Amino acid sequence: MSPTEVATDIGPAHLAVEGLSLRYGPQAAPALDDLSFDVPEGMRVAVVGPNGAGKSTLFKAMVGLLRPQEGRVLVHGLPFGHDKDCVAYVPQREEVDWGFPVSVLDVVLMGRYARLGWLRRPGRADRAAALACLAELGIDALAQRPIGDLSGGQQQRVFLARALVQEPHILLLDEPFAGVDVTSQELVLGLLDALRARRVTVIVATHDLQLAAERFDQVLLLNRRLLAYGPPAEVFRAELVKAAFGHQALVLDGVVLVDHTRPPAPHSGAVVVDGGAGHPASARPPGTVADTEPIRGGGGA
Repeated sequence: MSPTEVATDIGPAHLAVEGLSLRYGPQAAPALDDLSFDVPEGMRVAVVGPNGAGKSTLFKAMVGLLRPQEGRVLVHGLPFGHDKDCVAYVPQREEVDWGFPVSVLDVVLMGRYARLGWLRRPGRADRAAALACLAELGIDALAQRPIGDLSGGQQQRVFLARALVQEPHILLLDEPFAGVDVTSQELVLGLLDALRARRVTVIVATHDLQLAAERFDQVLLLNRRLLAYGPPAEVFRAELVKAAFGHQALVLDGVVLVDHTRPPAPHSGAVVVDGGAGHPASARPPGTVADTEPIRGGGGA
């Protein structure tokens, strides 16, 4: 079985990526190389891969911040942009200027601008919606605080509230668990559970392979090109993880160890090595090991 054959028939596509290829310059190597996958309504997908694999590039291409040279993104079968409120995107925290003098409530209200248009100001209903989203994330008491005064976990929750106030059908989260406290992480995971009940499709880029194995329905394994897409137990196999992470991945006694402290090797495609090829990564529920901690789960929440 080749890596790209790991997939399942999981229903009609809510979001479809078709043949997406992107380079940052005419002579540059592909940052994304011919990616195609479908995500059904209400699915929770973890996007995993080493640093430089193209996870953030993929998210930016899906929301139109980067223009691919080839391919397209379809939402409800239509090209992206037909409904700007339909997809909400939360970038990595380091990409945000936290010194900008704006309040927490003002940041969340920015999520209403697409439906209001630039010539209209948010009204009473918009403010009520923004405060309700802040309350859902437990930070409504911070509404008038400057965004730069908040902790990392609080800032992450503010941007989640901004995404929620859009009332999106699809939510893209780029490393939402990086640098946040345990309380904020559990609040985010609880929010994802609530969004599942609302049939919101959620796609999350994460380095936490244990979390991906235990709390997500599907895993998309990426290293500039799609290496595997399917249930965690099928994707987190020794040969596939080794293909994605290269020399960062070690196989010991049938368990794959991924050391994120080692820099990834230059991309060279899916090189399958021995040490469990063709077999699950562990005799326990199949998974990998992130940061040398064993994954003891497997399957979506």
